[in-house]
Amino acid sequence: MRLEKILTGSGDAVTKGRTDIDVTAICNDSRKVVPGAMFVAVRGFAIDGHEYIGKALENGASVIVYEDSDAAEKYMGDKDTTFVKVASSRHALAVMAANFYDNPSRKLKLVGITGTNGKTTTATLLYRIFTSMGYSCGLLSTIANYVGEKGSEAVNTTSDPITINSLLYEMTLAGCEYCFMEVSSIGVEQDRVAGLDFKVGIFSNLTHDHLDYHKTFAEYLRCKKKFFDDLSADAYAITNIDDRNGMVMMQNTRAKVVTYSCRSIADHTCRIVEQSFDGMLLRIDNRESWSCLIGMHNAYNLLAIYTTAMVLGADEDEVLIALSRLLPAPGRLENMKGPRDISVIIDYAHTPDALENVLGTLRKIAPDRELICLFGCGGDRDKTKRPEMAGIAQKLADRIIVTSDNSRSEKTSDIMADIKSGMDLSGRARSLFIEDREEAIRTAIMIAGQGATILLAGKGHETYQITEKGKIHFDEKEIVAGIFNELTK
Repeated sequence: MRLEKILTGSGDAVTKGRTDIDVTAICNDSRKVVPGAMFVAVRGFAIDGHEYIGKALENGASVIVYEDSDAAEKYMGDKDTTFVKVASSRHALAVMAANFYDNPSRKLKLVGITGTNGKTTTATLLYRIFTSMGYSCGLLSTIANYVGEKGSEAVNTTSDPITINSLLYEMTLAGCEYCFMEVSSIGVEQDRVAGLDFKVGIFSNLTHDHLDYHKTFAEYLRCKKKFFDDLSADAYAITNIDDRNGMVMMQNTRAKVVTYSCRSIADHTCRIVEQSFDGMLLRIDNRESWSCLIGMHNAYNLLAIYTTAMVLGADEDEVLIALSRLLPAPGRLENMKGPRDISVIIDYAHTPDALENVLGTLRKIAPDRELICLFGCGGDRDKTKRPEMAGIAQKLADRIIVTSDNSRSEKTSDIMADIKSGMDLSGRARSLFIEDREEAIRTAIMIAGQGATILLAGKGHETYQITEKGKIHFDEKEIVAGIFNELTK
């Protein structure tokens, strides 16, 4: 593609060199540069791309985009290279990546889901429901990316702009009509979604998370809100008004606002009529629909899905039928039945709000059953939520097992000590502290009484543990199945 077209909308770019040249690729990793490529030097948190301009030129880059003049000017003697100075390389990368792939988001109905909890479930189930109704769809999520029915592993909740636009481009080639995408606060703050044309933005909720990155809740909120501030007047902004920040998110949006609620009057409403471990009966806009998902948090997720489908013009009857056939997203309240009528529930809950939602649901459905909660907290992440999650566990669970969960460079014992600090004497008396997560799972199953419910919180769909030694295989479903098999021999 011609450089002059790639530079469209990139702001106050100052160019030194020719713009009537063809660019073969766009990269922000000098190792991926090929002859004729554009290299965008992005200043990251650990690595500054400006330090690799020389390497990019060695690999054949014909265009260098930069924001640090001191780092770039020493290479400008190469008359065959075009240098483009921008105010923000990060923002320019997103806009230029969209242009390079011919702005694929404008050729799809792109739906973005943001909020602390529920993003993966909502995005995944929207993908499934529209696929089941006969549409060709794409999915960009924490768990996986899909182009039609072709899946690939996802690395981040919100990928980098080059990856996003290349996948959206593949979707257009594959004839996809819709794409459902998780949008993280970090992704917004780092301009990963800049240059994308969203037809619908969905807000689920805002609770305690990512304060290790954002530092304050106000900054976390600002980043979420920016997603809605940037929506076009032709878009729809769907919001959960039961969340205290639901309407705050809408204050400056140009999009058409559509509300949903499980507690009050809204454009679309939902009530749980009854529920058990097998599912729940919902009344959505005064129409009844059965779902095999459980919990109030999933009632909100399903209502967000229904509201989105209505906004996109889907048939109401068809949507309600499709909702009744949906299975949970991987690692979200997955129930494994075992000996002694034990139920092991595997869920990704790794924030205070998510843990409270899941434990509250399990307690409500089976109030007389013993409830054991096993959880840990991630290393090198927000430490302030550790004691908070401990307080929630001791309030709602009969027994607690504190263990490891992606400790990264931190010592698991230090993380567990932070968790323990949030418990009173009663909570500590009902708790076990076992660093090895597999041993902790085995212990939970062994001490569980007849008909007990065991929540394994934090890992969900993940099939690995991240320690100071790197990533190792760790699949909770495999481990639980193995222990159940041993007990039934």
